[in-house]
Amino acid sequence: QDQTAGSGQSQPPSNNSTVSSNNSNLFNKFVHLDGELSERFHTLWVVLVVINTIIFLMGVVLNSVALYIFCFRIKTKTTSVIYTINLIITDLLVGFSLPVRIIVHYGAKDCYTCALVHIFTYFVNMYCSILFLTCICIDRYLAIVQVEASRKWRNPNYAKSICVFIWTFATVLTFSILTLAMKFSYCCIAQILPLMVCEYFFPLIVLTFFTTRIMCALSKPTLMHQSRERRMRAVQLLITVLIIFMICFTPFHVRQLAIAINPAMSYDLSLVVYHVTVTLSSLNSCMDPIVYCFVTNNFQSTMKNIFRKSELEQASGEVNSAHKGSGSNALMAL
Repeated sequence: QDQTAGSGQSQPPSNNSTVSSNNSNLFNKFVHLDGELSERFHTLWVVLVVINTIIFLMGVVLNSVALYIFCFRIKTKTTSVIYTINLIITDLLVGFSLPVRIIVHYGAKDCYTCALVHIFTYFVNMYCSILFLTCICIDRYLAIVQVEASRKWRNPNYAKSICVFIWTFATVLTFSILTLAMKFSYCCIAQILPLMVCEYFFPLIVLTFFTTRIMCALSKPTLMHQSRERRMRAVQLLITVLIIFMICFTPFHVRQLAIAINPAMSYDLSLVVYHVTVTLSSLNSCMDPIVYCFVTNNFQSTMKNIFRKSELEQASGEVNSAHKGSGSNALMAL
């Protein structure tokens, strides 16, 4: 996905002799970025491995619980719930790709196919996350501001079709990027900018637009029929998604744009910034569960019931053990 990795800069020759000279440029340099960071900045590599491990554990646990709640405990599958389920799946797949990355680095460093599959799946899921977050925000805007006009479009069948389109679009777009990276030995702004517009900047513009519109609309007295709690939850949802965009996705794409504009940037700086920004992009799998809390009230109440039930079961187990203990003491005394 990172077409610009190392473009226009000298690097050590690749160890993968099976790759053609044409492929040994952009994509092959990208494949070996983990190895280069490990060799040049080993301490930073270890720190990022630890951080990625924490992200993996937290993301898998939180999103697994969320997937169970949205699939099996929330009966009404509204459009927001459908988008959220797809977002959870993408976050889980991003989380599972993190240990795969470490395994590939330590166990299959020269496996070109393994690296290709890992890179392809990681970026497909990352951009699906961006698009599903955008869909959730648009759906929330329609539900709060355009209530009557959006009844036709806020249909579960339409939502499922949109999800299929997003998966297909992200897959085709990512494949086209990787194909370009394997064909060309250079990159320029004319090649990378249209792709970045589709993947990131357009969703960000849409998100910012609807956030502004809903915040302006909620101040109008014509929306007083909406409950204050529901209106506040919509604002919190949109602001949370904007924060996720700024923290997780913006640094990576700013770095991409900077490299495309200035290919002569220091390679060591480019290498470090790339790995840090990719780690930040993975962080969204831990931050997205905050979004789930604002999608529906049922998520929060179900989550509380699950933990309350576990606490009650634990308490009842302690009471039963106490009763058994007192019974055995009575028998001993008798």
